[in-house]
Amino acid sequence: MNVKLFVKDECPRCPAAKRACEGLERVEIFDVASVEGLAEASFYSVLSTPTVLVVDSIGTEVACWRGEAPDRSALTSILAS
Repeated sequence: MNVKLFVKDECPRCPAAKRACEGLERVEIFDVASVEGLAEASFYSVLSTPTVLVVDSIGTEVACWRGEAPDRSALTSILAS
């Protein structure tokens, strides 16, 4: 499974989401202010930051936190399953 983290610089909740994802394997960070980040956000219908998505090997969403930072233990639990 992979983690996709969508952030933007002026987001007050994004630092907490970054900390929750820190040190995890297979984390991709997308800045929605960039063309690439906005394209990826559009593909996954991301409308708020921070958004953390857990996707399987074919890109299907397994879990998500939209507009909030995930609980680190919940995130690691999902990744361990």
